[in-house]
Amino acid sequence: MSRFSWFSLLALICAVVLGIYWNYDGFDPESLRGATVVITGCSTGIGEEMAYQYARLGAKILITARRENRLKEVVAKAVSLGAQEAHYVAGDMGKAEDCERTIQTAKEKFGRLDYLVLNHLGSNFGSFQDKFFNGKSWDQDPDVDFFEDFLNINLVSYVRLASLALPLLKESSGHSWWCKMYFPNVSFYCSAKFGLDGFFSSLRVELMKAGQDVSVTLAVLGFIATPKMAEKLQKALEGAAPIGETAQAVIRGGATRAREVYYPFYTWVMAKLPGLVPQFVDYIGVRVNMLPES
Repeated sequence: MSRFSWFSLLALICAVVLGIYWNYDGFDPESLRGATVVITGCSTGIGEEMAYQYARLGAKILITARRENRLKEVVAKAVSLGAQEAHYVAGDMGKAEDCERTIQTAKEKFGRLDYLVLNHLGSNFGSFQDKFFNGKSWDQDPDVDFFEDFLNINLVSYVRLASLALPLLKESSGHSWWCKMYFPNVSFYCSAKFGLDGFFSSLRVELMKAGQDVSVTLAVLGFIATPKMAEKLQKALEGAAPIGETAQAVIRGGATRAREVYYPFYTWVMAKLPGLVPQFVDYIGVRVNMLPES
């Protein structure tokens, strides 16, 4: 056997071993049976799907969103799928009193909290679409009022909910989740995501230093085939990640106390590139049209 053949065989074996290692996470579905879970932003999209996935695993869930009629439908379906308990809190997570009511309800219904899944995308979705689809940069449309409102719902409310839930999570060795990458024309959105990454990464270290048995999992997700996004991005979403598989990946990551979850795999590359070759990422951001018609 030639030296090249031996090298190729060794490389193949290493690839197989690494593949097995990366795909084995020790996930035990039974660990989620009876687990208590709060999920925000559950009236549609990935939040709704995660509620159903947890239900299939026999968890006890409490979901939130602003539309009570949709929450009732999601709760009913979750129960039919196998949720041991399913409750909802209709409210706006941008309001401190609704955040407090959510965690208090979880305490009253469950007595403990195992998982806090922070998923809501606040602000009016129509305004979000308008900002993105019109393709206006910050220098063209410096809407500070919108920026402040957006950060209140998509950053401050996440911090508030986590702070309120921490005492319950400490009692039950709990977990928290949420989502980084920068793109042109959505500076307000990227600011919230980088802010979440900074706060919760610091919180993770603080909890470890204090010896608290609470894990923090950062979910970095790519394009997901959600119904709401499909309305506007039908062509772009042809290769999007299936919503069910995405929800399962996030749930597995939290259950196995992963530091970060990247799904699909290309999101790992996108998340790491800014730190490795920032000039290249800037170059791509300037030259690639992110708008739907492209």
